Amino acid sequence: MSYRQQSPSTIHSSPSSSGLSEKLTKKLKILAEAAKYDASCSSSGGSRKRQKGGMGNSEGMGICHSYTPDGRCVSLLKILLTNFCIYDCKFCVNRISSDVPRAAFLPEEIVSLTLEFYRRNYIEGLFLSSGIMKSSDSTMESLILVAKKLRKEHRFNGYIHLKVVAGASDELIHEAGLWADRVSANIEMPQQGDLDLLAPGKKISEATKSMEGIKEKTLEYKRDQKFLKSTPRFAPAGQTTQMVVGASQSEDLTILTSSENLYNRFQLRRVYYSAYSPIPKADSLLPTTKPSLIRENRLYQADWLLRFYGFKSSELLSRNKPNLDLDIDPKTAWALSQRQFFPVDINRADKESLLRVPGLGAKTVQKILQLRRVKAITMDDLKKMYAVMKRARYFVLTSDYNPYLVWLDRLQLEDFLKPQQQQLSLFNSMDGTLSGSL
Repeated sequence: MSYRQQSPSTIHSSPSSSGLSEKLTKKLKILAEAAKYDASCSSSGGSRKRQKGGMGNSEGMGICHSYTPDGRCVSLLKILLTNFCIYDCKFCVNRISSDVPRAAFLPEEIVSLTLEFYRRNYIEGLFLSSGIMKSSDSTMESLILVAKKLRKEHRFNGYIHLKVVAGASDELIHEAGLWADRVSANIEMPQQGDLDLLAPGKKISEATKSMEGIKEKTLEYKRDQKFLKSTPRFAPAGQTTQMVVGASQSEDLTILTSSENLYNRFQLRRVYYSAYSPIPKADSLLPTTKPSLIRENRLYQADWLLRFYGFKSSELLSRNKPNLDLDIDPKTAWALSQRQFFPVDINRADKESLLRVPGLGAKTVQKILQLRRVKAITMDDLKKMYAVMKRARYFVLTSDYNPYLVWLDRLQLEDFLKPQQQQLSLFNSMDGTLSGSL
């Protein structure tokens, strides 16, 4: 089995096989395991070229990933600086009241690990987060020191993703963006009431303040680059955040509305949704069973519709129907409730209407717009464009196909569904996966 196929706990079980000391291997095992609950590990958007005499190149590639037994996507060097934490978030295995084994890296140790693993072709970059030690600023300083040493002392141009600690100073957030390709401040919950109940001491306003600072600096550096080519890049792969799903009673409408607001206000690249994983000796306020991963997948699909298909959260959900359907994808569910909108004429409809047809992804729609300039599009043409005909055929008109639209009742929806394992594999953390399937 290759290194890229192994989980972190398997990879680091033998000090002699990895060339690491027993002490460092123990730290790595604890802190790689502790990092798996952070879902926002995509490296897409980074584009750093290798410098002469330097090492690393994130241009056109992402971090290598492994998969944990519970199906989460984990970077092969996705670790915490420490799992010590001053907060007592009830949904977090690293909360201060937890009795999990604790460990902490020195910044120099993470630098050494990153370089060593990169030389062995084990990794493409570093995803670094941390529990909060002493204060937000002191933790942020240590995270920045790792990235700064890699960039300046070792001329490392691989991908680096740094967590921005909510409540850290504007100066430190600014510095983090200069050394990292991507930064992220986790909002954790969609509304403050959830945090008050499950994460006392944390404020959504602190996370959004950090997001606002990142946005302002990003725009400032982009403006400066137009006039001065030597202007450094600030977080060129943008910023992301994460919400834990299923730990609180918040409905999907609340979650998607919160995400929509974050996209509009802070120009986030992604909001990641992480299904709550039950933890040992959990608080009685938390669910005892693991929420459905299908719900997590449906939220990702709905999020994709918000970002790339022109939908609004209020179109997908309402107070009368506040949760996404687990049996059917959100675009098809919307289409079934909007009979008056269909069928859509493939040869005449505008781009916005085409994007709302189930089975037509953004790339397929672009191909339709290009092809219909020179010929009338047929059903066979749609198949060649990789439209998902199993769904699309109910909602389209083509030059050779003019159906009486079949509207199915609840008991006949099996034709739209995929086996559960395919549902769960529809999404992974790399941008673009779903663009051709909705």
